[in-house]
Amino acid sequence: MTLHPVLTAVTERVISRSARTRKAYLELIARERENGISRPRLACGNLAHAIAASGDDKAGLRSARGMNIGIITSYNDMLSAHQPYGRYPDQIKLFAREAGGTAQVAGATPAMCDGVTQGQPGMEISLFSRDVIAMSTAVGLSHGMYEGVAMLGICDKIVPGLLIGALRFGHLPAILIPSGPMPSGLPNSEKQRIRQLYAEGKVGKDRLMDAESDSYHAAGTCTFYGTANTNQMLMEVMGLHLPGSSFVPPNTKLRQELTRAAIHRLSEIGARGDDYRPLGLCVDERAIVNAAVGLLATGGSTNLAIHLPAMARAAGIVIDWNDLDQLSSIVPQLTRVYPNGSEDVNAFHAVGGMPSLIGSLLDAGLLHPDIMTVARGGFAEYRKKPCMHDDALAWEDAGPSTDDTILRPPANPFRADGGMKVMEGNLGRGIYKTSSVAPERWTIEAPAAVFDHQEDVLKAFRDGKLDRDVVVVVRFQGPAANGMPELHKLTPTLAVLQDRGHKVALVTDGRMSGASGKVPAAIHIGPEAYVGGPLSLLRDGDVVRVCARTGSVETLVSATELANRTPSRPPAPQFGTGRELFALMRGNVDMPEQGASAILASMDHMAAHEDA
Repeated sequence: MTLHPVLTAVTERVISRSARTRKAYLELIARERENGISRPRLACGNLAHAIAASGDDKAGLRSARGMNIGIITSYNDMLSAHQPYGRYPDQIKLFAREAGGTAQVAGATPAMCDGVTQGQPGMEISLFSRDVIAMSTAVGLSHGMYEGVAMLGICDKIVPGLLIGALRFGHLPAILIPSGPMPSGLPNSEKQRIRQLYAEGKVGKDRLMDAESDSYHAAGTCTFYGTANTNQMLMEVMGLHLPGSSFVPPNTKLRQELTRAAIHRLSEIGARGDDYRPLGLCVDERAIVNAAVGLLATGGSTNLAIHLPAMARAAGIVIDWNDLDQLSSIVPQLTRVYPNGSEDVNAFHAVGGMPSLIGSLLDAGLLHPDIMTVARGGFAEYRKKPCMHDDALAWEDAGPSTDDTILRPPANPFRADGGMKVMEGNLGRGIYKTSSVAPERWTIEAPAAVFDHQEDVLKAFRDGKLDRDVVVVVRFQGPAANGMPELHKLTPTLAVLQDRGHKVALVTDGRMSGASGKVPAAIHIGPEAYVGGPLSLLRDGDVVRVCARTGSVETLVSATELANRTPSRPPAPQFGTGRELFALMRGNVDMPEQGASAILASMDHMAAHEDA
């Protein structure tokens, strides 16, 4: 199938824009392969330290005959998605021995749960945990003991952080290994209904707790299509998972065999063999564009509008929101998974899932078919679904979706576009996710209610001050101000106002989660208020217009009046819950469209100094 001309044009623009930085990156990983730290170059004392506790693997590690796989794990048993990883290292060591190699836990990373920290002070360090995870990955791999990398991670900042860190060791092959979603629990629509009833004071905390516990009830990833599951989709459409492995449930024979197959495959794609597939070559401009297409085709989390540029940047690739916007014009929405529909990722997987989705996008010319993947047969293998035949792992053709209420082909989409819009105007530049918002609500014009803290929004609601047409503006929520916490806690409250018949929208320089739901929201607005962005000039009662049809976010206050206003003073920095430890990152972070990363901003500064 011929590639869609817009897909080709966007890819060529990304390649051209990235020419200098990609060249520098490829030169880096080539140097690291030839001259960087590695097992054969370690002194005897270095190597002795590294293998001292290796038991039966010591002889193999000393001889350096087979691949030694470095495991980067984000295991903890508080986070349901990562609890299954507790057993993975011991299994991976056995699987590596079967392939003639060895494996060691190279290091661990933090793994925050945004579901636990939503609306809490800890959410203010969530985005920056991605940088910490990237640095933790680099610390683990810096010992030079490894010829391949197995990354264990699922959720919001964890997969992007793992990939950013591993890409700085891009001469090594790497595979991300998922653990799978928990069984389906309380239907998402019922969970949302109970949350809104609680926000209105119509049910008590015990009823809310019962509903939440019935939704999040077992080991595995949360089953709505939020950031965690968008990450899994992204890794598969980039070819960094084994085909069809993203949404296979934990604690099953198929899940275990996919982990075994991933380790066996990793042992085959190292530099010593004839099928070398280093991570830095797998993640190229075409793979990044494929990731953007997958994000749009599935109505994925808006958080990836921040994470995707950051991951790309770690490989020397520059993609921006204009690229996403242009791709959104030609990539149809093919899935209905909560919050864009009523079903969850288990239902999506059952009706064809990722193999059917990828196959249909390839047939429509909307994915690059020639990317380098970790699978032996290339991207064509990602049309296939894994299964067990006679107690052995096999792959079979997935075919088309078996339920067009959940997953459709491009010829019969749910929407003609990808549901993500760049918003621009005199209030700045941001993102709007149209895919979960009814079209009749795409344009909202109403007086603003301006807040500096999300708790003040909830108080105003309880006091009856928001029971009207309103654009709720929550500012000083950007990365430089307070780490850019998600404002998902506001969703039930704003949904109540909307259900009462009011015209309601949110405008913020903060984030909303992949479960942001049905309320119109212009988010990630920059420049953020903390650095003097236009949101700092807004006052209560100013009329604000948010229009996804025209891609505009603006106040109707005149330019002259705005120019004469003094920016509002930012709230004082907050101490407690470790937030003060992240002041260095807040002070060095760059714009969300660039990835909102302090470490990548500093890295680019180093590169610019070297060029000078």
